[in-house]
Amino acid sequence: MKLHTTHIEKHGKKEFVVLPFDEYRALTELLLDYEDLKDLREAKAESKNETPVSLDEVIHELGL
Repeated sequence: MKLHTTHIEKHGKKEFVVLPFDEYRALTELLLDYEDLKDLREAKAESKNETPVSLDEVIHELGL
């Protein structure tokens, strides 16, 4: 993704970045997707030693 940023300086140092709203939104969505993936990987690692449950078992257990 190419970003079209503008830098704002404060006391001669780059302090802020301004970018188009659509690019901001796209970056936000990418970060949320990354967080979701990170959470999924953590959950998978935590359940590594657990016994898997089949979909049929879950459906039966839930009474569906």
